[in-house]
Amino acid sequence: MNKKLRTYFVSTMVMALIMGNMNTSCLAQSKKYNITDSGHGYYVVTQDNGKTLTYSKDSGIKILEDDGFAFKDLNKNSKLDTYEDWRLDTNTRATSLAQMMIKDGRKGIESIAGLMLYSAHTTVKSENLVDSTATSSSQDATTLINAVQDNNIRHILVTSIASPEIGAKWNNNLQALCEGMGYGIPANNSSDPRHEAKSSQDTEYIIGNQGAISLWPSSIGLAATFDPEVVKQFGDIASTEYRALGITTALSPQIDLATEPRWSRVSGTFGENSKLSADLSRAYVDGFQTTKGETNGWGNNSVNAMVKHWPSGGPEEGGRDGHYGYGKYAVYPGENFEDHLKPFIEGAFKLDDGTNMASAVMPYYTISYDKDDIYNENVGNGFSKYILTDLLRDKYHYDGVVCTDWMITGDSRNDAVFEGKNWGVEHLTITERHYKALMAGVDQFGGNNVIEPVMGAYDMMVKKEGKEFANERFAESARRLLTNIFNVGLFESPYINPSESVKTVGNSEFMEAGYEAQLKSVVMLKNKDNVISKYDENAEKLTVYVPEYETTSKDWFTGKTKTTLAKTISVDILSQYYNVTDDPTKADLAIIGMDAPKGGSGYSLTDKEAGGNGYLPISLQYGKYTAVNAREIAIANDPGKAFRDTETNEIVYVDTVENRSYKGKTTVAENSDMLTLLKETKEKMGDKPVIVYMRASNPMVWAEVEPLADAIIVGYSIQDQAAIEVITGQYEPSGLLPMQQPLNMETVEAQYEDVAQDMACYVDEMGNAYDFAFGLNWSGKISDERTSQYNVMR
Repeated sequence: MNKKLRTYFVSTMVMALIMGNMNTSCLAQSKKYNITDSGHGYYVVTQDNGKTLTYSKDSGIKILEDDGFAFKDLNKNSKLDTYEDWRLDTNTRATSLAQMMIKDGRKGIESIAGLMLYSAHTTVKSENLVDSTATSSSQDATTLINAVQDNNIRHILVTSIASPEIGAKWNNNLQALCEGMGYGIPANNSSDPRHEAKSSQDTEYIIGNQGAISLWPSSIGLAATFDPEVVKQFGDIASTEYRALGITTALSPQIDLATEPRWSRVSGTFGENSKLSADLSRAYVDGFQTTKGETNGWGNNSVNAMVKHWPSGGPEEGGRDGHYGYGKYAVYPGENFEDHLKPFIEGAFKLDDGTNMASAVMPYYTISYDKDDIYNENVGNGFSKYILTDLLRDKYHYDGVVCTDWMITGDSRNDAVFEGKNWGVEHLTITERHYKALMAGVDQFGGNNVIEPVMGAYDMMVKKEGKEFANERFAESARRLLTNIFNVGLFESPYINPSESVKTVGNSEFMEAGYEAQLKSVVMLKNKDNVISKYDENAEKLTVYVPEYETTSKDWFTGKTKTTLAKTISVDILSQYYNVTDDPTKADLAIIGMDAPKGGSGYSLTDKEAGGNGYLPISLQYGKYTAVNAREIAIANDPGKAFRDTETNEIVYVDTVENRSYKGKTTVAENSDMLTLLKETKEKMGDKPVIVYMRASNPMVWAEVEPLADAIIVGYSIQDQAAIEVITGQYEPSGLLPMQQPLNMETVEAQYEDVAQDMACYVDEMGNAYDFAFGLNWSGKISDERTSQYNVMR
C-alpha cells in the first residue's frame, strides 16, 4: 500500500470510529460468537466466555458487535445501549433503562405503567396467543395480545398449561411478540404453586416423561418433614420445571405465620412456629432463586420468588379469609405482631445462597387492625404507607418489588362477593386507589390488565407532588421491576427448546424426589398394638375392608349434579398389599380415608337475610358446634362502611355491622357424614382394627375420631399411594405435626389469633398429646434433632 493510500485508509478508519460507524473491537479482536438456527423459530448465539443469546426470527432484532462479542439491539437503534450490555451488572442496566424510559416522555411512562401491571389469570390452551385470555371476576376478559400491545403488560400470571411442549411454544411466541416492541422488554411469566399432589392421583409415582409435573406435598406437608433440605430440593426441582415451561416468577412461598387454626389458607403455609417457618422460607427461596455456579446466585436456572403475604395474613379474626370483606381484618389480641414478621426478616429476606433476599413480596388483602401507629389508618396492607414504606422499606431495608394481591383496586358491591378487595378504601375511585397504593410503596398491581388507572395515578401524582417527584417515583419502581427480569437472564435468552421441556418436566428423577417428600411428610398420630409396623414379606396377606361413601360432582356446563359411590382410599393400590373385600365380616382390618372437617367460611348470607349480622363460627369438628364461648364483642368492626356506587359515582353506606361477633350461633361441618361413616365402619368391624387416614390441612378436633380408630396417619396433600405405603409398613413414618391439634372448640375460641402454640392440645387414649412437633414411628414417639431444635417457642 503506498503512503497516500495508507494515510487515506487510516484517516477513514478514524473518522468511522468518531462517527460511530465502526467498533474498536473490529480492529483489535476477532469475532467470539457463533449464530445457529435452533429449529424452533429462534436463533441461538453462543460465545466464548460470554452470555448465550437467543432471539426470534420474526421480531426484527439484529445483532450488535463489541470487542468481538454479540449483543441484541433490543430497541433497534443500531447502537449498544447500556441496558443491552450483558457485561454490566444488573443494577446499572436496570437503572439505565428506567432512566431512558423517563427521558422518552409520555411514551416511556406508559411503558413503565405496563410493567406495573400483573395480568389476571391466563390459561395456556394452545401455542397460539390468540387463544389466551387474561380474565378476572372483576373486569372483562382481555386478550393477551391486547394486553401486551396496547397496555404494555410484561408480567403474565399463567394458570393451566395444556402440556410442557405447548407451554414452551406459547412462551416463545409471547417472547417474540414482546421482543419486537419498544424497548424489547421480555415477558416475565409467573405461576401460583402447581406441584401439589392430590389423593386422586393414585397411579404409580414414577411415570417417566409423560408431561405431568412432579408431585409434592402441600407447603404444610413440607413443614411436616421439619427438614429445610427437603424444601430446598423442592425449590431447586420446581424452579427447573418452571423454567422449562417459560415461567420465571413463582408467586410463592406463602409464609404467613399460621397462628389462627381456622384460617382456610393454612395449607399454603409452613405452620405456626416462627423459627421453623423462617428456616423453611429461606430454604424455599434459595432453592428457587439460585443458579448453581453463578457468583451472585442469579442465572438462567433462577426463578424469582414472590413471598406472601406481608406482614402475614395469618391472624385473621375468627379464621375468616381476606378474599372477602367479611374476613378483611387481621387482629392482634396477643400483641404478637413482631413474631409474624420473622419468616420474612429472618428467612426469606436473609438468604444463604447468594441472591440476598426474595426478589418480590406481596402484601395481603387484610387490614392489620390498629397497627398503624404513624398515620392511624385502618386500610388494606396494599394501601398502607406504614406497612410498606415505614416498616418494609425503611425499617427492614427491603428493596425488591412490592406487588399487590390480586384485584385490590377493583370495586366490590358488598362484603360477601368475590370481586375487588379494596378494604378500607372503598370510597375512593379506582384511579385514586392506584395513586394511594403507589404513594404507600407499591410497585405493581396484581390482576390489573389496563394502564389507564396507572396513568391516571401518574397524572394525579404530577398534580399533587410535581413532575420531578412523579418521574422519580415511577423510575424507582421500573428499576425494581426490570431488575427481576434482568436477574433471570430474560433480556439475553427468553426462548426455550420445546423438546427439552418435554424431557425435563415430570421426569422420573423429579417425580421420585417429590414422592419421597410425600412419604416423609406423613405423620402417624396413633398406633395402638402396633397395628402399623414394618412390612413382613413372609407374612400371610391380610384382608382389608374399605367403606364406600357418596360423592357428588357437578357438570360445569349443564349445572347438573351426579352422585356416585366411591371408595374412601384407592383400592387399586391397596390390592397390591391386601386382599380387598366389601364384606367387613371377612376382613382382618378396615382402612378408611377421611377428609378433615369442612367447617365453613364464617359468613352466611342466609343469616344476614334473616336479620342476623351474617357472621358464623368456623368449626374444626364434624359435629354440631355452638359458639357459647366466643367473644361477646368482635375486635374489629366498621359501622358505616363506605362504598362508591359504580353507576352514580356517589358514596353510599351499606353493610353496616356494629358487631361481628358470632357468639351463640351454631354450625356443622358440611362433610359431617364422614364421621357417620367412621362410626358405621367401627360398628361393623367390632373388635377388629380400624385405621384412619386423615387428609388434612388445618388442625382439627380429634375427640370425635380418635376413640374410633386403632391407628391414625395424617397426609397433607399426598397421593393415596404414599399413605398406603406407610400403612402397610413399606415406609417408616417420620413426619411431625406442624401445628397444634386443639382439645376442643372451646380452646380454639380461647386462643389468640396472632399467638402460636397457645392451645390446650388433645390427648389420646395412649397418653400422647397432639402438640406441635409430635409424631410416631414404629418405635414410638419421635425424639430427634428436629424435635429438639424446633419444639420451643421463639
